[in-house]
Amino acid sequence: MLFLRGILIGFAIAAPVGPIGVLCIRRTLSHGKLAGFLSGMGAATADMLYGAIAAFGLTVITDLLVENTSWLRFIGGCFLLYLGIKTFLEKPADHAAQANQSGYFGAYLSTFFLTITNPITILSFAAIFAGTMLTSNTGSPLVLVAGVFAGSASWWLALSFGVGLMRDRLTANHMTWINRISGMIIVTLGIVALTSK
Repeated sequence: MLFLRGILIGFAIAAPVGPIGVLCIRRTLSHGKLAGFLSGMGAATADMLYGAIAAFGLTVITDLLVENTSWLRFIGGCFLLYLGIKTFLEKPADHAAQANQSGYFGAYLSTFFLTITNPITILSFAAIFAGTMLTSNTGSPLVLVAGVFAGSASWWLALSFGVGLMRDRLTANHMTWINRISGMIIVTLGIVALTSK
């Protein structure tokens, strides 16, 4: 039962389409399902880490993250601006991309970095866990964290494979516009991160 609750929490935190969702969709369309899925797995790993911090009640780490919210938001916002501009300017490939291991690892790392620099994630986990009083159940945090990871990963798997089904129907012109729109969304989210308090 606790594992199922963790799945629901992980799914609910991952599902809203923010900058990670946009990146995952775009990478799936540009480089294939595996690239999109691994992008999502970077976020799922960060979700699991933040879930562990909240579940095990590591208040020292939580307090440190909360105290440095402005720096984390600044770093994440700058990285979003970089990714957004790069995405906007990128030209679609003439043929299916042959992603290599370093490309896959880079896709994973970039979304892990973006998620881990978002202090709202740890606050979301802390609020959900406190609200449901799950952290008071001794001996169970590991099961809960495993559920959070499974829930987050299942969302990214569904998203990347669902979007991947449309990939072959898109032309180079479609991909150009997808890159431009994705880039503008990511830049906007970066500006919001940099200007919010």
